[in-house]
Amino acid sequence: MASAVSVRLDDEVQRALHTLEASGMSRSEAIRKSILDAATALRRKEAIRAEVAALGADEDDLKEMHEVASFMESLRAQG
Repeated sequence: MASAVSVRLDDEVQRALHTLEASGMSRSEAIRKSILDAATALRRKEAIRAEVAALGADEDDLKEMHEVASFMESLRAQG
């Protein structure tokens, strides 16, 4: 179900909205797309944070990373 929303736009947001409208989007279309894009970006950031946390908690992965780092350092010292 569609619902109407009322917002106050500051100068920066008004200019951004005009830019989107100039690309051929309607005002409503530009606002809807912007909200959806912002929500998608937020979900993506949350997914990346969760993946980083999971990798940081993986003891086997951490051990392997340290082993690789030590090996790479030994190569650098020899060269």
